[in-house]
Amino acid sequence: MTVLSRTEGLEGRTRSDILVTLLKHGPCSASYLGDHLGFSAAGVRRHLDNLEAEGLAMVAATRGGSTRGRGRPAKEYVLTDKGRSQFGHDYDGLAASALEALRETGGEAAVRAFARKRIESIVAGISPAGESADSVKETTEHIVDAFVKSGYAASTSNAGSGVQLCQHHCPISHVASEFPELCEAEHRAIAELLGQHIQPLATIVDGHGICTTNIPLTPINNSPKETSQHRKGVADDAGN
Repeated sequence: MTVLSRTEGLEGRTRSDILVTLLKHGPCSASYLGDHLGFSAAGVRRHLDNLEAEGLAMVAATRGGSTRGRGRPAKEYVLTDKGRSQFGHDYDGLAASALEALRETGGEAAVRAFARKRIESIVAGISPAGESADSVKETTEHIVDAFVKSGYAASTSNAGSGVQLCQHHCPISHVASEFPELCEAEHRAIAELLGQHIQPLATIVDGHGICTTNIPLTPINNSPKETSQHRKGVADDAGN
């Protein structure tokens, strides 16, 4: 058991070393990688085959003058975009810095305007819901589809007399923790499309594992016109 664990550790380090070398020095042949890292060419080729199968590396286009002696030129490998992504990124930091600069130059209104424009681009083309429960459900599903296309892991579930819109993954959660205007704009846009009040129950930003928004299928607040008509009806009934 100990030998197996040690072997797995060596395999992982070899794979990592190959990825780093391709990143820094690619395109590289199996022979170059073996010489550079102190591994056998056969062992390196096995790792390269695995990396190619996983879409992390690919054979580079043949360059003039790259022939090693007689015969065909040696294959040279480079990282794919997926392979480069293994080294991480700081998109969250970049986005937060950009929004901070926007806040400094344009104030809170500029950040809110950006947040509004962002969510409008996500839900563009979705028609507002009608008054029926079925229409609200249908529009909610369209909203979920739009979120999924934008990198959210979203879904809906039934909850009593309503439905819940759930976001199991939020691609902007780290940035939204610093700029709540992003979440506020999302909630406002959803409420406007559904034509009624919605109730956020939990958010990833606040430490929950999921963002949950409750959407009632029956109106919570009557319109002023409906309220006045109702009061008039009650008064008439009392007079009779």
